[in-house]
Amino acid sequence: MGSFSHKSFNRFIQFHISTEFVKEDDCMNLRPLGDRMVVKPIEQEEVTSSGIYLPETAKEKPQQANVIAVGPGARDEDGERIAMDVSVGDVVLFARYSGVTIKLDGKEYLILKENDVLAIVEK
Repeated sequence: MGSFSHKSFNRFIQFHISTEFVKEDDCMNLRPLGDRMVVKPIEQEEVTSSGIYLPETAKEKPQQANVIAVGPGARDEDGERIAMDVSVGDVVLFARYSGVTIKLDGKEYLILKENDVLAIVEK
């Protein structure tokens, strides 16, 4: 029976942790591949701080999102997985027109690559 080295055990744990995903209303059955992630954009407020209501046409495209699912990570030149820096439940800031928009059960999601993410919003 073989044993894990410390380095391979950490990769094993990171792989299994990073491939988990959260089902949201049982409509989320996606498992992203490689260094991709599925996010749900956080919509902008409809009312400004001064009380002005914004019509749909005046709203900007969201740049923050909740991470719903993450892939196992990209592979390096040796074929080893590179762990993702983002995990399920994080709130991320991403480039305005990045990713692919998909619609599932009337809800809008984005599939982003890890390099599209600019920052993780700390709580």
